[in-house]
Parts: sequence; structure tokens; C-alpha cells
Amino acid sequence: MRILMTGAAGGIGTRLRRLLPPIYPDLVLSDRDAPSDLTASEVFRPADLADPAQVEAICKGVDGILHFGGYSVEGPWDAILQSNIIGCYNLFEAARKQRVKRIVFASSNHAVGFYPRHRRIGPDVTARPDSRYGVSKVFGEALGALYADKHGIGVTCLRIGNVGDAPLDQRRLSIWLKPEDLVQLCRIGLEHRAIHFEVLYGASFNERAWWDNSRAYELGYSPAGRAEDFREHAMTEQAKLAADPVGDFYQGGAFCSIEFDGEVSRVWASK
Repeated sequence: MRILMTGAAGGIGTRLRRLLPPIYPDLVLSDRDAPSDLTASEVFRPADLADPAQVEAICKGVDGILHFGGYSVEGPWDAILQSNIIGCYNLFEAARKQRVKRIVFASSNHAVGFYPRHRRIGPDVTARPDSRYGVSKVFGEALGALYADKHGIGVTCLRIGNVGDAPLDQRRLSIWLKPEDLVQLCRIGLEHRAIHFEVLYGASFNERAWWDNSRAYELGYSPAGRAEDFREHAMTEQAKLAADPVGDFYQGGAFCSIEFDGEVSRVWASK
């Protein structure tokens, strides 16, 4: 399989660049600018997601796409619009034109960030985005459903928690995703025969998880990372953080606090 990965210069893309080549030797990397540590053995094709012609060019001859490109944090509306909404549409449409068979879309926990931490949710809940960034991920999931149902592309949306070597605080004990476990989820999306359209959670084996990820396990997911192995360090780091009456209540954390001007008293009254 020839696999295209967008967002190759980003934080997650940088990690996947090291882990994917043994699995997908014919890996094509793309981003607006080349990674600073790009090696001679890596194939890189630059593209601005907001430019349809550039996006279609990088999709030629590709069997599957790992779409990690775009604006990766909360930001101004125009930046989110160009990269995550227009850019995402361009990617799916280019994939359709080039007859790409599979797409794994990097969605986010921020698509459902305004669910309270005491509530366990599955992949089929109503979207409750916590930011403009989260809204763009809801859009991407909807677009994936459209292109799966209307055009027959196998689409997997991963609501990614937090990718890293270890969970760094109390919240991330619930949402941590080991990079090698992310690779497993990518492989399910690209290779599993049963995939039509799926929303899965990007989380390792986290005993404090807020998400029901049973569908991922049904598809063969077997995470190697266990968040509780890092509990002591995470709780030590949590003690250094200032209290956040909004972010500490909702699953989206600080993304919920950004620009929040609702009534904080109602937040805790709803517990």
C-alpha cells in the first residue's frame, strides 16, 4: 500500500514518521513546509491544504491517507477555517477524485470536550465541541461520514486524546495515547476489512477513561500503554497546576476555559 500522511512536520506526524516506515515502506509525507530533520530516505511532497490543486497532486497514486494535517490547537477562526475546514474538504474531495480507498482522519477529544468528566461517553454521542478547533473536528467527522456513505471511501475518525511518552497530569491519565497504540489504530483504519465509517477514541489502556472504546477492541485494538503505570508522576505534576473551575470539570480541560464567559456556578451546579 502507498500511504500518504499529511501533517508530517507536526508533533504527532514527527512521531509517526519514525514508527510507520517498517509497516508501510511506501510512505509519502506531506506538509506545507518540509520537516527540518527530513532524511534522504523519506519521500516528501509539499502541499498547502487550502489549495485544491496541490492537495489533489499529493493524492495521486495513493491507496490510503492518514490525515494529520491542519491547525492543531485553538486559534483564530480564519486559520481554523482555511486549514481544518476548507483544507479537510479539499483532502476528502481529492481522495474521491483519485479513487483513494481509505482515510484515517485525526479527529480530537475536543469534538466532545464539553461533556463532564463524570460522564462516560461512547462514539455515538451528540457532538459538544469545546472550541473552534473542536468544531472543525466535528466538521471533519461529518465529512468523513458523507464520503463513506456517498462515495464508498472507508473512513475512520480517531478522537485522539493526548499523544506522548507518558501522561503528564491527572486529566491525561484518562486520555493518554501511547504513540505505538496510535499506530495500531491507524492500521485498523487502513487495513481492516470491516471498515466503512467508524468513530474510535484514540486512547491507550486508561483505567480512568471517560470513553467507551469497545468498538476499537472489537476491531482488534490491543493497546500496550497503561496510564496508571505513570500515576505517581502525573499526580505530582497535577499538584503544580493552578485550579481551573471550568477546565477541571469538563473533559476538554483548558480548551473549555478559553474565552469562557458563561456562569461558572452553573458548571458545578450541574455535577
